Amino acid sequence: MLGSFGFLSIQIVLLLVVTSVHTYLGLHVIRRGIVFSDLSLDQLAALGVIVGIGLGIEGGTIGSYLISFVAVLAGSFILAYVKPRNKNIPHEAIIGIVYGLALVASIMVADKISGGLAYVTQTLSGVMLWANWPLVTTTVIAYLLLAIFHFRFRNRFIAITEGRGDPRNENFWDLLFFVTLGIITVLIVPIAGVLLAYAFLMIPAAIATLFTKNWKNALRLGWSVGFVASMSGLMASYHFNLPYGPTLVMSLGVFFMGAMVLSYFTERSKQ
Repeated sequence: MLGSFGFLSIQIVLLLVVTSVHTYLGLHVIRRGIVFSDLSLDQLAALGVIVGIGLGIEGGTIGSYLISFVAVLAGSFILAYVKPRNKNIPHEAIIGIVYGLALVASIMVADKISGGLAYVTQTLSGVMLWANWPLVTTTVIAYLLLAIFHFRFRNRFIAITEGRGDPRNENFWDLLFFVTLGIITVLIVPIAGVLLAYAFLMIPAAIATLFTKNWKNALRLGWSVGFVASMSGLMASYHFNLPYGPTLVMSLGVFFMGAMVLSYFTERSKQ
């Protein structure tokens, strides 16, 4: 009983913190139309984990996090500075290519490791056994620091997202944005997996975007709904012995579909 309470307590604190910062960054990603940028960085972080395992470095350790950070840092530079001059090729194409290459590289590296395909599966769905209070504490501190950073420079980031930024410095602030996105990716992917990390970023923000354009209201709505949806998935996973990551993704998806229906009828009522 105490063991179950401790496990659930870890998850509740983690979900409360994760859904807050991810919702804010997700609002930027959606409004800028770079919806696969986080997925690319998530997969690069997963590649770092698999490379580390191939080098004999256990996942969830400092060494593993360092390798993942190097991978997402390289990806952040690419996403920030490699932008097609040809207007017929959108920036999203570069982002998609980075994701595809990272996924293929993960499979190729895993193919050379004993039981490698199992590690690919783990990076997709996460390994919740790695979650403990020291790791959660580190994650909370890192997320708080990132939240303070984004609050301090919120006007610059929001200006770029809304197309009001200084073009001369846009690449630099893009880099800072992607690096902060990469840091939370490195922290959450080994625990939650690529798919859930992406769902945390996109779905609560997408739900909020359906109902409001105001940044504060969108953050409050996305955070609240994201946390409730995540908790619903957590309880379903715990009580029905379902896989953690996929169950939370499904729960978030169900809430999103419900929000779509509600948004439709809300719009109809205004006509």
